[in-house]
Amino acid sequence: MLSATSKALFHGLAQVPVLKRLASRYGMAKGGGFARRFIAGENVAEAVAAVHDLPGRGLKLTLDYLGESVATGEAAAAAAAEYVHIIEAIVESGIERNISLKLTQLGLDVDRATAVDNIRRILEPADRHGFFVRIDMENSPYTAVTLDILETLWKQGHRQVGTVIQSYLRRSDADVDRLNALGARVRLVKGAYKEPKTVAYQHKAEVDAKFIELMRTLLDHGHYPAIATHDPAMIEATKAYAKSKGYASDRFEFQLLFGIRRDLQSSLVAEGYRVRVYVPFGQQWYPYFMRRLGERPANVAFVLRGLISDRG
Repeated sequence: MLSATSKALFHGLAQVPVLKRLASRYGMAKGGGFARRFIAGENVAEAVAAVHDLPGRGLKLTLDYLGESVATGEAAAAAAAEYVHIIEAIVESGIERNISLKLTQLGLDVDRATAVDNIRRILEPADRHGFFVRIDMENSPYTAVTLDILETLWKQGHRQVGTVIQSYLRRSDADVDRLNALGARVRLVKGAYKEPKTVAYQHKAEVDAKFIELMRTLLDHGHYPAIATHDPAMIEATKAYAKSKGYASDRFEFQLLFGIRRDLQSSLVAEGYRVRVYVPFGQQWYPYFMRRLGERPANVAFVLRGLISDRG
């Protein structure tokens, strides 16, 4: 994980219009776009094609249609309609029925009712076709309302939904306890947004220590948690704790990002662990891409190597 200053730098770069335009033109170019190492495509057909080999490698998958912070009810309704189309395409393709979404993509910045109405539009066909839907977590101003909406949906009978907890937020202990008590599935991550020190730990050692603490709570009391990290120390800590408690490997799963550490994906599968690949796609990929670069220096190195090899 980069320092708060470096993370702020990438967050700022994500907002620069000229960089957005250049990225849009070159990032997903056919046959050599630098972002295709991390982004499965700009539409669901490309995403489905990109994941065809994952089951054969023993990997699970979730598709994430990228988009966030829509400003109008019309744009939010369009995103919800696209998710319904994505569900239909996934059913037709035969790939695993697992998707991820963001509430600001569905109109949470318009108002809460808009977001709730739109996610219900998605959950109706998702429930009918046996999908699991992960409500992704955004930056800290949205944490409380995201958890409240999840709990509302849960109490209305939508039980194949879960969400994400970020270990760098100071509030996450209480949030994990709340979700464990509810029975909802949690995806544990370190956190990729720029946050003030009043609400988030700023130092890697603190974030890592909290990640391990929350991982142990989820393995002890959670409901099939997802441990989402590429950090070898966090992965080894999870494996060691599960072994010390005698937990079976199917009690939880590891989650890794599309295009990063295929060797690690394969080695975890070979050791008997469940591994899910988080597969982002869509035209609104640039903010996600910049957050991945801002998380850790290795991601920048991946891009630079990709640029060199694409031109070699």
